[in-house]
Amino acid sequence: MITIKTPAEIEKIRQACRVVAQVLQNIEKEIKIGITTEELDRFAEDLILKCNCSPAFKGYRGYTHSTCISVNFQVVHGIPSKLKLKDGDIVSFDVGTVFEGYYGDGARTFPVGNVSGAARKLLSTTKEALKKAISQARYGKNLGDISYTIEKVAADAGFSVVKDLFGHGVGNHLHEDPLIPNFGKRGTGAKLKAGMVLAIEPMLNMGRSRVITLDDGWTVATEDRMLSAHFEDTIVVTDGDPEILTKAFSNKG
Repeated sequence: MITIKTPAEIEKIRQACRVVAQVLQNIEKEIKIGITTEELDRFAEDLILKCNCSPAFKGYRGYTHSTCISVNFQVVHGIPSKLKLKDGDIVSFDVGTVFEGYYGDGARTFPVGNVSGAARKLLSTTKEALKKAISQARYGKNLGDISYTIEKVAADAGFSVVKDLFGHGVGNHLHEDPLIPNFGKRGTGAKLKAGMVLAIEPMLNMGRSRVITLDDGWTVATEDRMLSAHFEDTIVVTDGDPEILTKAFSNKG
């Protein structure tokens, strides 16, 4: 069941999402050749706690870390480890926070050092897919409009979308209805209403769309071992433009 959030609930989600945005901004500055994903996870957890939130992922279904960090052909749910980032890698960083019982969720994929032109195109296309999908999250439109837009941006650039994983609602649970596929048809699915809070998260692959879960039971990777990118924002549908709750801060005010 899709729930409409009250202004008070949205404010708590907004607070959680501000911390998500702060972590994503600061983690980008920490990403460098030779750093381990375990070190990045510790940095993020320290910042989350310093901001009076708790990490949403830690303890979720037995997960033992505060973030998910996925490298190269890993799509999502990568477990932080002693793996050192190398020149030319791409790394997807997914973080969730909890503030007074309400959740925020967001992700970015970053280049490490000098990445290939093809990798840069994958990152920029996934980012563009998220931007255009968010523009469809308006009162009176359908969930299918969001899904269709992601798939079209991907296909136009020669990429595929992951079809086994979805965006989702966010509130006082990390994952709520509705599910938001990265593929679909315009004009289908639930009507969007003001007060819906959605985590929209395009996952684009350089090769085929098929994914597998690795032996660790968590990490989802492309079956063909080609690169994958993941961008995610939590937004709230309003009577006007959607509000991006995980939008990066600006020093310009």
